[in-house]
Amino acid sequence: MIIMQDKLSTSLDFDEAVELARNDPAAFEQYRLDAIEALITRAPAGNRQKLRRLQWRIEQERRRAPNAIAACVKLYQMMWDSFAGEYGLIDALNNNIRNSPDGMNSRRSGARVLAFPGRTSPASLPIDRLP
Repeated sequence: MIIMQDKLSTSLDFDEAVELARNDPAAFEQYRLDAIEALITRAPAGNRQKLRRLQWRIEQERRRAPNAIAACVKLYQMMWDSFAGEYGLIDALNNNIRNSPDGMNSRRSGARVLAFPGRTSPASLPIDRLP
């Protein structure tokens, strides 16, 4: 079974992929590669090189892994590192907030905490007076 890249540009068929993986691993591999290529091709031009580099790294980790589970674990670790590791998304977000002209504290200065009816706390307190 030959998978056309045009078909992949609109959607992926999970059931078809599962059947290919079970019955024709070579066709599944081609399906996987075509899907990745279609995704990268549809990405904005400025992101394509970065996506190709990332995909190359993913493929290298898959090749180096002794089995599919080890590859999955390694890719999972890579994903978490890109999110929470040094220079990951969390660092980038924190650096953007710290380096913004107003800084992090400017948002706190005007905030007030309001009590809901039936509560014993004061009606409102400046946020800087909270414990």
